Amino acid sequence: MHYSRRESTMFKEEKAWQWSSHIILAILSLSCVLPFILLLMASITDERTLIQQGYSFFPQKFSLEAYSYLWNNSNGIFRAYGITILITVIGTTIGLAITSLIAYVASRSDYPFQKVLAFFIFFTLLFNGGLVPTYLLYVQYFDIKNTLFALIIPYLLMNGFNVMLVRTYYITSIPAPLIEAAHIDGAGEFRTFFSVVLPLSLPILATVGLLQTIMYWNDWFNGMIFITDASLYSIQNVLTTMMNDIEFLSKSNNSSVTSVVVSVPSTAVRMAIAVIAVVPIFAAYPFFQKYFVKGITIGAVKG
Repeated sequence: MHYSRRESTMFKEEKAWQWSSHIILAILSLSCVLPFILLLMASITDERTLIQQGYSFFPQKFSLEAYSYLWNNSNGIFRAYGITILITVIGTTIGLAITSLIAYVASRSDYPFQKVLAFFIFFTLLFNGGLVPTYLLYVQYFDIKNTLFALIIPYLLMNGFNVMLVRTYYITSIPAPLIEAAHIDGAGEFRTFFSVVLPLSLPILATVGLLQTIMYWNDWFNGMIFITDASLYSIQNVLTTMMNDIEFLSKSNNSSVTSVVVSVPSTAVRMAIAVIAVVPIFAAYPFFQKYFVKGITIGAVKG
């Protein structure tokens, strides 16, 4: 009887812990989702209502003026979307290839320079050359200014964290005897990597791929310092430029400019710009979520 009471108590405590965990996770989930919903509602709220009453989940007056304004100025946006998609696909693909190959070499204990390679990878996480030397290197020696390479190459050479993440996954999740068995069967290093290692690395590759995709999609810094040709702007640079233009016009004392600004739903446009920029990543994330969680969990374990 005493045992059953203790068992009942443990069961109640477990249920209480489960409910508490669910409530906490629900609150955290809402704290992530509600700001985006508020952002979306603000982008479809009438400008005057937005200014007078502020942001609301249930605005009194809806309006699509912000999206209409962006549509009427959509030539640059569509081109920028195409450029962003192109550099995101190319950059993520090449970045994954470089990351996985370097990580595989760094994970092999029989590689003579494994520790040296690991040191150089880790060193890049702590130090960098600084903005001015980086700019001079890319512009004077690589000559990538005002080219699409300026939006791709810098991040290909700066993903030491991803390399360490994949390297740890290889060490902890892919048994060394499996690689040795492949070598005994006559497989070379490339055959072993592509036929044995890669098929077992889907979780971590999906994780790193998502991280790189977000990095390329949200990048505006490289475009700001390396691109002066507006026809090569990514979506982030176009949207940033539009926001800066609206802010500049709103502060102008010119009467003719002021009349134009009054007709532009500047606050709602800022919200619509944020929605346009985040929706593709927001929509793609659920497809990577199961791999993302597993890859981060396993790849972060110290090998």
